[in-house]
Amino acid sequence: MTSTERRQKIMLHIHQNSSGKVDDFVHLFNVSAVTIRHDLNLLEKEGCVTRCYGGARLNPNFAFDQPLCHKDQINRNIKLSIAKAAAELIDDGDAIILDSGSTISLMPQYLTQKQQLVVMTNALNTAYQLSSYDNVNLHVIGGTLRRTACSLIGSHGEQQIRSYLFDKLFLGVDGFDLIAGITTPDNYEAQINRAMCNAARKVIAVTDSTKFGRKSFCMIRAVNQIDILVTDSHIPSTTHQSLLESGVEVIIAEQTIN
Repeated sequence: MTSTERRQKIMLHIHQNSSGKVDDFVHLFNVSAVTIRHDLNLLEKEGCVTRCYGGARLNPNFAFDQPLCHKDQINRNIKLSIAKAAAELIDDGDAIILDSGSTISLMPQYLTQKQQLVVMTNALNTAYQLSSYDNVNLHVIGGTLRRTACSLIGSHGEQQIRSYLFDKLFLGVDGFDLIAGITTPDNYEAQINRAMCNAARKVIAVTDSTKFGRKSFCMIRAVNQIDILVTDSHIPSTTHQSLLESGVEVIIAEQTIN
């Protein structure tokens, strides 16, 4: 087991129990107390936990992995408006990547009138929607299924992405923090997302405002390394201003969908 995998399991334990003790983790992972304290210190530095006597407690702002079917129902009308606004950034003839995620999965319905699109995705639900679109040249990233996100991850997919150059990446978000950056709970998802970022001329983050101020375990990209953020009007004013000062274009989706 790698140190990253151990820390993910520590976070899962803390998520399920609201806290965790150093002694319990020592026995669970058969490592020293020094190693566990180091893990917990790193997790606290990343905003995942708060250290307490003998262990750590859950940070309520940490973004955990949730099944896609659950996330689909959260703020759905707002997500539809954001997905529509994001789709308006796509031009005829564009080559794009659509990441996995509940908001990204709502974008295909707004692509029916676009012409000659090349779309690559690692999301099985998005690929299924696009499979009947005659205007889309569809490429599906191969890999191992991450069931909670209905996405494909792994080194094979990362290598596949590196063979291409895309105009735009539409990146889903689990956590969006000015300091911690754009984060996700899964290390393998983060790796394939980083490959997507490196293969795209323009990186467009797509998220509703509930994700601001939340942190997760694995960083994908610093917020000042994205080009555009598409979100809703509830973005904190301090976050909005900081992004503008960093050169990030912020698009506020109008909620016209009921």
